[in-house]
Amino acid sequence: MEASTTIKQMLSGNRIFVPTYQRAYSWETEFENSNPPKQINVFLSDLEDYNRSNTKSKYYFGHFLFEEKPESKFGVIDGQQRLTTIVIFLSTLFKKLESLRSLTEDEEILKEDTIIRKSTYRFETVDYDKQLFKDYVIDQTKKDHNGLSTESAKRIVAAFNFFNSYLVGKNETYLLKMLNTVQNASCTTHPVKDESEAIQMFIFQNNRGKKPSNLEVIKAQFMFNIHLYGNEEKESLLDEIKERFEKIYKCISSIEYRIKEDDVLAYTLRVHFNSLWESNADDKINKVLAEENSTSFIKSFTQSLDTSFESLTTFLKQDERENIEIHSLMTLGGTGIAMPFIIKAYKFGLPINQINQLCKQLESMILRHRLIGTRADLTSRLNKVYQEFKIDSSNIKPIIDRIEWMKSVSSDSWWSSYWNNEALERSIQGKINYSTAKYLLWKYENHLESIGKNGYTVTRFDKILKPELEHIAPQTENPEAGYDNYDDDFNNQFIDCLGNYLLLSKSHNCSVGNRPFWEKRDSYTHLEQQREIQRMTIEKKVWTKYLIQKRKNNIIEFIMKEL
Repeated sequence: MEASTTIKQMLSGNRIFVPTYQRAYSWETEFENSNPPKQINVFLSDLEDYNRSNTKSKYYFGHFLFEEKPESKFGVIDGQQRLTTIVIFLSTLFKKLESLRSLTEDEEILKEDTIIRKSTYRFETVDYDKQLFKDYVIDQTKKDHNGLSTESAKRIVAAFNFFNSYLVGKNETYLLKMLNTVQNASCTTHPVKDESEAIQMFIFQNNRGKKPSNLEVIKAQFMFNIHLYGNEEKESLLDEIKERFEKIYKCISSIEYRIKEDDVLAYTLRVHFNSLWESNADDKINKVLAEENSTSFIKSFTQSLDTSFESLTTFLKQDERENIEIHSLMTLGGTGIAMPFIIKAYKFGLPINQINQLCKQLESMILRHRLIGTRADLTSRLNKVYQEFKIDSSNIKPIIDRIEWMKSVSSDSWWSSYWNNEALERSIQGKINYSTAKYLLWKYENHLESIGKNGYTVTRFDKILKPELEHIAPQTENPEAGYDNYDDDFNNQFIDCLGNYLLLSKSHNCSVGNRPFWEKRDSYTHLEQQREIQRMTIEKKVWTKYLIQKRKNNIIEFIMKEL
C-alpha cells in the first residue's frame, strides 16, 4: 500500500477486513432532515458539493490506518466507518449503472478492483455482520430485512437503502461522475506490521466522522499496555482481550439503541471498584495503570466489562420482554443510579423475582427524585447499602429496607426525608414534566384495567401507539365548548395537573385538537382512563374544576399507594 494513494489503488489487489475486536458499523442514516445531519447524509452531501464545485483537485477521503497481514490482507484499525460507507456506496453505484446498461470493460475491471473479483471480496466487515454485508450489499441477493440481529447490521442495510433510494432517477452522467470522484479520491494510508504501533496510532489519531467512544480508547490503551508490559503472557493476554471485546461489541450491536456503551463503562467502573461515586473512567483507569500491576488490572477490568455487557444484554433483550417490573423501570428512564445495582444482581446470580423486586424499589426512588426535584444527593444516601451488596451477602433486603425507610421517614430527619411521602404528595399537585406524566398515566391505566379482574395481563407502554399527553380542557380557551370558565384559578391550578392530563395515541391526539368537550368525550373509547372520563360526565357533558380535582385525587391516591 502506498502512503499517498487513491481509493481504487488502496482497494485494488488487497483484502481489507475489520478485526473482530473492533466495533462494528456505527454510522447512522436519516431519511429526513436532522440537526445535526447524520454521518451518511454528510458523506453524500460532501460528495455532491465537491462535484458541483468543478474544482481540479481530487476529493480527499482522509487517512486510513491498517495492520498488515500476510497475503495482502489488511486489518483496518482506523477509518473503517468511512471505508465501509465507501464500499456500500460504490456497490449501489455499480448496481444502478448496470440497471441502465451493461458495464464497459473498464468498469468491470474497476468493480473487480474495488468490490469483488470472482469469490474474492475486497472488503469484509466484522464476522457477525460479514455474511449480511455480502448478501445485502455486495451480491445483493438478500432483499428482505429478516435476521438483522444487530444494530450494526440494521445500519448497513439502512445505508444501502438510503443510497439506493437516492440514486433512483439519477442519469448515467451523474452516476459516472460520482463513480469517478470516489474511485479517484485521494487518501493516505499507514500500514504497520507491529500491532502495538497500530494501536498507539489509533489512540492519537483524530479523524473526521464519528469520534471514538471512551470504551474504544480504553480498549486500545489496554492492548498497547499489554504490548509494553505483557512479557511472556503478552500473546495469551491479547487473545483474551480481543475475545472479550468481540463479545462486548456483539452485545453493543444488540442493545446500543437502549443504552450507551460509555454509560455501561461508567456503571462497570462503579461495580468494579464498588462505589457509586466513581464517575470518570478515563482518569481512574489511567491512574490505576500507572500505579498497579497493569496487566492484572486490565484482565480483571475487561472481565468486569464483559460481565456488565452480558448482564445488561440479558436484562434488556430477554428479561425486559417478560417482566413488567423491568419494563417499567426502563420506561421511566434516567436509570443511571440503578444500573450498578442491576449488574451486581445478575453478576451474583440472583433469581428473577428478586431482580424484579429490586427494579420496583429503584424505580420508585428514581421517580420520587425526579418528581420532587430536590438538589439533595441520592448517591450518598444509597452508597452504603450498595457497597454492602456483595457476592457473599447478596441479599437485596437491606437495599429494599433502606429505600422503604427513605420513603416513609419523618420530615424531622432532614438528611433523608427529601424523598418521603409528604414530599412526593406535594410534588404531584401541579404541573408535571410531560414524559413523567405520560409514565404516571400509563401506570394509572394499568391500575384501572386491573380493577375487578383476576389474572390480569399488564399493558406494556410500548403497546400504546405513539403515546402523547392530551389536555382534556385545552390550554387555549375554546368559549362555550363544555369547559369551565378560564379564570386565573382555572388557568393556574387546573389546566396543567394530573386531573386534566390524558394518555392518547398520537393520531388520536391530533384528531381531537381544540374541539368542544362533548366531541372529545365521544372519542374517548380506547383506554380505560378515557372511558373513566365518559363515566364521570355521563349526566352532564361538561368538564369542570370539580371533576378535574376529583380525578386528580384518584390518580394521587393511586400514586401514593403504589409508588
